[in-house]
Amino acid sequence: MSFTTRPTLQGTFGMVSSTHWLASQSAMAVLEDGGNAYDAAVAAAFVLHVVEPHLNGPAGEVPILLAPAGGEVRVLCGQGVAPAGATVDHYRGLGLDLVPGTGPLAAAVPGAFDAWMVLLRDHGTKSLADVLKYAVGYAEDGHAPVENVGATVESVRELFETEWSSSAEVYLPGGKAPRPGELFRNPALAATWKRLIDEVAGAGDRVAQIEAARAVWRTGFIAEALVRQARRPTLDTSGSRHTGTLTAADLAGWSATYEAPATYDWNGWTLCKAGPWSQGPVLLQQLALLPPELPRYGSAEYVHLLVEGCKLAMADREAWYGDAAEVPLGELLSAEYNAGRRELVGDKASYELRPGSPGGREPRLSAHARVVLTDEPGFSPMGVGEPTVAKNPTSPVPGEPETGPDGTTRGDTCHLDVVDRWGNMVAATPSGGWLQSNPVVPELGFPLGTRLQMTWLEEGLPNSLTPGRRPRTTLTPSIALRDGVPVLAFGTPGGDQQDQWQLHFFLAVALRSPVRGGLDLQGAIDAPNWHNDSFPGSFYPRGMRPGSVTVEARTDPRVVEELRRRGHDITVGESWSEGRLCAVARDPETGVLSAGANPRGMQGYAVGR
Repeated sequence: MSFTTRPTLQGTFGMVSSTHWLASQSAMAVLEDGGNAYDAAVAAAFVLHVVEPHLNGPAGEVPILLAPAGGEVRVLCGQGVAPAGATVDHYRGLGLDLVPGTGPLAAAVPGAFDAWMVLLRDHGTKSLADVLKYAVGYAEDGHAPVENVGATVESVRELFETEWSSSAEVYLPGGKAPRPGELFRNPALAATWKRLIDEVAGAGDRVAQIEAARAVWRTGFIAEALVRQARRPTLDTSGSRHTGTLTAADLAGWSATYEAPATYDWNGWTLCKAGPWSQGPVLLQQLALLPPELPRYGSAEYVHLLVEGCKLAMADREAWYGDAAEVPLGELLSAEYNAGRRELVGDKASYELRPGSPGGREPRLSAHARVVLTDEPGFSPMGVGEPTVAKNPTSPVPGEPETGPDGTTRGDTCHLDVVDRWGNMVAATPSGGWLQSNPVVPELGFPLGTRLQMTWLEEGLPNSLTPGRRPRTTLTPSIALRDGVPVLAFGTPGGDQQDQWQLHFFLAVALRSPVRGGLDLQGAIDAPNWHNDSFPGSFYPRGMRPGSVTVEARTDPRVVEELRRRGHDITVGESWSEGRLCAVARDPETGVLSAGANPRGMQGYAVGR
């Protein structure tokens, strides 16, 4: 067994893995208190809003994959739609050719809160007060923030002090950004949840209280405050002040929904993902593109094959995925289609964007989709471009991700996985509504999101900005079945990198030897990883870097040399910089549970017993 940064945890009671130790331990506390995986996930999610506010918030979005013990895998869609007034004509009329990366014009109908409430209502056992008490405690009494909270706030300090004053009140109290080792509080957020709990306390039983909370979010004091904020002129990445399109009717008319997952069978495994309103099927397409015999794991030929397959899958994502059109997913995953696509992978790196023609259809791309970013990368693989950071008003390049002195961007997203002793399993990737996205709603303590930035301001594309339709999201949790039984829940932050890192992780689990009789989750997470940017980015300013591949410095130098010989434009990143994977697993034969978490970023943690 190779050395890993941490053990793959094993036990029988419950396992949690998330991108922050406080969220993981809060979820574990719920399990210890008799709750199930879904109760635990909801509690962890609301803690993540508090302790990773630079990465997600209650007004963001979340796709949730759930595998109830003995039941079918389902997708719970917490991705809100474009408001009724969010039309291409409206944005074009403002002189825009891209949706801004920040500000109320980029706000979809918030989806995360309602999705978590629906999950708690239908699959949980705990009350609203029981699952919210952990988030309320950390918001009211304080928590010691991780370094990147303060670093993110510093990157937008001037904007907060000169324009987004409500954000400065929360994140720059007394002019001081949050600092590690010092308690940071968000009393406005704590007050919001306490008022919510008080308002619904008399509604009746557990389910009635949850339904009442959903109503408060959609039509009560929370909805009223969100709509007021959307109407405030706000400086965004366009360099101008705009008001948003979100209305009371938009909030009242949307709710989270269930749907069947997109699936693909590979070597006895079945991978389950959210549908093509997400980028989830990219992972399935990458598996479908693999040849029957794979090169040696970790070899230059192996990395080359995965990178080139990713380019083809991502080109198809750009041409075919979205909620504004019917997506030919059956053809995109068919053996015949992928046999033809596989022939496009040669010995040399491709620098072209090559979408396919499933069923003979002609692909159509946005005119902006082929814009090449010519600046030096200078970005962190830890979530390049996600989220877009609102630069301060004096920035010459509004919207370009802010970089710190070490070249790292201040942004990413979150992930959490839980499996309980009954075999219930959940994987979720909460994101959006981060502190850099929009000004804090003063009455609530959190901002609106910005997911509409992923849509195109051109009519007739699968991902065109369309009222009532979901913007295509990068958020893409995974559940894997073995011989039809759920055994593995996993995912990662990282925008366009998510299904690149997840593919390598999954293949490492599936192809390499096990640990202690189970899946070597930690070994697969720790293995040197990589990503490429040879396709249009999903975040403002939406460009691509053809031929680029970023690898960790731990990658074998001979592999790097061979990849360069094959024509890849290689950037060698930090030794521990690619991916923030979380994973939990269950052996259906023994009932043994396991978990692993990413050491990169010194933040993610798995717990369990």
